[in-house]
Amino acid sequence: MNNIMRFLTPKSNVAYLDSLSTVRNGFEKMTYHKYRAIPVISSDGKYVGTVTEGDLLRSMLNNGGNDMREHEKVCIKDIIREGWNPPVSITCTVDQLFSRMTEQNFVPVVDDRGVFIGIVTRKAVITFLTDAYEKSKSATELG
Repeated sequence: MNNIMRFLTPKSNVAYLDSLSTVRNGFEKMTYHKYRAIPVISSDGKYVGTVTEGDLLRSMLNNGGNDMREHEKVCIKDIIREGWNPPVSITCTVDQLFSRMTEQNFVPVVDDRGVFIGIVTRKAVITFLTDAYEKSKSATELG
């Protein structure tokens, strides 16, 4: 079990922000999807980082409070915390992936060029492990 592809939610099924999106765009998208964190991708498809609800709120407090027009002037790329929620390579081992899953609700996945290809959610990993446990438990009871 060394292939993490079985856990991957592909980019086409993931909500993400363009790095040139505004804080207002980010706030609206995260509110719509009810997310607390969302991946950020550059115009050439590379993973830039993850922005959180807290990052957006801090930016909003520092840049105009309730005036939504002020939040149209600040780009998401300018508020990302560098190095937070780094991606894993699609070639990483399942052990490496599981280790990272303890830290975040999702782990971004990139190809060998750093291009964002999707995420692995904690839910996908827990579902897989639960299914494996149930199969093992059933096999033991039958055996």
